[in-house]
Amino acid sequence: MLVPHTELVEGPLPLEGPLPLEGPQPMEVVAAQRETAKTVENQAVDEPQASRFTWTIENFSRLNVKKLYSDIFTVGGYKWRVLIFPKGNNVEHMSMYLDVADSVTLPYGWSRYAQFSLAVVNQIHTKLTIRKDTHHQFHARESDWGFTSFMALCDLYDPSRGYIVNDTVVIEADVAVRKVIDYWTYDSKKETGYVGLKNQGATCYMNSLLQTLYHIPYFRKAVYHMPTTENDNPTGSIPLALQSLFYKLQYNDTSVATKDLTKSFGWDTYDSFMQHDVQELNRVLCEKLEDKMKGTVVEGTIQKLFEGHHMNYIECINVDFKSTRKESFYDLQLDVKGCRDVYASFDKYVEVERLEGDNKYHAEDHGLQDAKKGVLFMDFPPVLQLQLKRFEYDFMRDTMVKINDRYEFPLQLDLDREDGKYLSPDADRSVRNLYTLH
Repeated sequence: MLVPHTELVEGPLPLEGPLPLEGPQPMEVVAAQRETAKTVENQAVDEPQASRFTWTIENFSRLNVKKLYSDIFTVGGYKWRVLIFPKGNNVEHMSMYLDVADSVTLPYGWSRYAQFSLAVVNQIHTKLTIRKDTHHQFHARESDWGFTSFMALCDLYDPSRGYIVNDTVVIEADVAVRKVIDYWTYDSKKETGYVGLKNQGATCYMNSLLQTLYHIPYFRKAVYHMPTTENDNPTGSIPLALQSLFYKLQYNDTSVATKDLTKSFGWDTYDSFMQHDVQELNRVLCEKLEDKMKGTVVEGTIQKLFEGHHMNYIECINVDFKSTRKESFYDLQLDVKGCRDVYASFDKYVEVERLEGDNKYHAEDHGLQDAKKGVLFMDFPPVLQLQLKRFEYDFMRDTMVKINDRYEFPLQLDLDREDGKYLSPDADRSVRNLYTLH
């Protein structure tokens, strides 16, 4: 499954004016940069033992079997093998799974947990290698796990694509095994203090967003203070559904369902099995909450937390003319492709574009002029939401592809670096733009 991920970074800027809190205050379960952190003793878990297995299959197009097993390999003291269906497991795709090689001889009640990825190597352009990752608790009823529709047969068997070279296919399996965790008896609340959210089908992107918002104490308090009544129905009221969800995340002993919340969005069951865009969901949710907060004690909370401003400018090179436009933002989309880390993405964000030749800028009273165009930040919000652009459209393949390049982000993000290179001349330089990853 391809899961969009939201990075939320909490900054050090205090928000003006406390929220009115009457009666028992919600327990704070996460410490921000300005708060005292508590440590939680976690269950001692062995580091995963990882290994890569490479399987070279010759005479691939002449295979006359429905399914084919690789040689056995050992990771973490356990025996594994890769299982493929070269012509598909009743689908028009090659099917591929990780299999517990000795499952029939294992004792009653055995189980083991593994995180793994399976790949068909592109032997011409390694960047086009198709790799999918997942994790699974293997046991007697589910001794193999993987992808029924791993890759389209038309792509696999097309000699120009590079997946079959000299009638040879190369498959890789990266497997990491944990030995200690028993997920049948594991008590998340007891071990970590948290319970998590249930997945409705394809809602992991939503769950990651909701849990990140939950862990911003000011946001959670604001949600609790949104006025609702006992006559409200959670499935028809986003504020009440979100209040209920946050309360259960705080006080339930087991994982929490999100069905009331998605119903309040107007989603039916089908929508829960559709992969939505996490940035769009975040914006729609915040817009609806912002609207519901108007005229209440928490009016303006969304703006206070998430709103920043940047300045788009065009400046002529040969004449004295400059055009600027101030815009607000609630999140920033950062390029991943061609960038090694967050700082490289910000460098690209403020990169200056030259307008010259056929692309000259038409300046008022000056006609067509050579100019430079760019964007600089006027201020950053207390909570800076960064969306990583992991997906882009591939014109050659006519599909969206995920960018799997290595990309780093620091635990602390200093946006005042290099003498405030990201800031506009009008920015308040007395404000310290230092963020902690959240």
